[in-house]
Amino acid sequence: MKIQLETIAPDVKSPFRLLHDPKLNHLFYWHFHPELELVYIEGANAKRHVGDHISEYRGSDLVLIGANIPHLNFDHGVTTTYRKEVLHFKSEFKDTILEGLPELQPIDRLLDLSRYGIAFHGKTKKEAGELMKKLHLLDPFDFFISIMHILKLLSESNEFELLHKKPFVNKYSSKEQFRIRKIYGFIDERYQSKITLDEVSGLCNLTKPAFCRYFKKATGSTFVEFLNQYRVSQAKRLLLMGKNVSEACYECGFESLSYFNRSFKRITGKNPSEFKTTYASTKNRPESRYSRAVPNQLTN
Repeated sequence: MKIQLETIAPDVKSPFRLLHDPKLNHLFYWHFHPELELVYIEGANAKRHVGDHISEYRGSDLVLIGANIPHLNFDHGVTTTYRKEVLHFKSEFKDTILEGLPELQPIDRLLDLSRYGIAFHGKTKKEAGELMKKLHLLDPFDFFISIMHILKLLSESNEFELLHKKPFVNKYSSKEQFRIRKIYGFIDERYQSKITLDEVSGLCNLTKPAFCRYFKKATGSTFVEFLNQYRVSQAKRLLLMGKNVSEACYECGFESLSYFNRSFKRITGKNPSEFKTTYASTKNRPESRYSRAVPNQLTN
């Protein structure tokens, strides 16, 4: 799984993309994208990290996230049997379809509020979640109508909380957003081999001190912390696929087994052997990750 921006292909006319039950629990996937996102998850207790907001959800969660708000995948670290539906909206959906239609003004206001991040609860969460779980079964026309029904339900609800006191603004320019995505892509391509600060700072045309300051400000982590987090995420995936500890260590770019063990335990709370034993029943579980669009299916 690449640690990069997820976007709807620009040549696809549909404003929607559905990710049906994507399994990303083995990854630390801190990301942002220009699409709005509506995510529903059930059967899990985990962290809700959207923009500057961090809290815990229990049992299930339904959150609407505005464009370019960084967020962590809602199933990160989940070990229970869970289900997740993720629906992306192109930003043009609001500007070209909703704009100027009085009948759709409540939905337009709802999408405006998405800039704060919105968590729904109560009956609204349950009803919308049930509708989202059926989206992948629908033909294109009913798919579109059901999404509008979901948005209508959310726009009329008072069972919600705003996750920020004011609209969250991605503090980085388009140029800076491109830079951080470039770094993410570089990590994804090179994490199995040695990565030096000289290489990654040169990629950004920054000195090493300037790069370290920039990366810490952009992600909240040092580059080494972030790289280790990503490598451990990949190591967890390999362990669940049946690799032994040494194989997972060196295939994910760690040069020392002892350093790998220390990093793994610091990040996950377990050493690799304990993790492999604890979650042996889930190894080799395939990722179900595909996209659905109207009228054509997208592939990643």
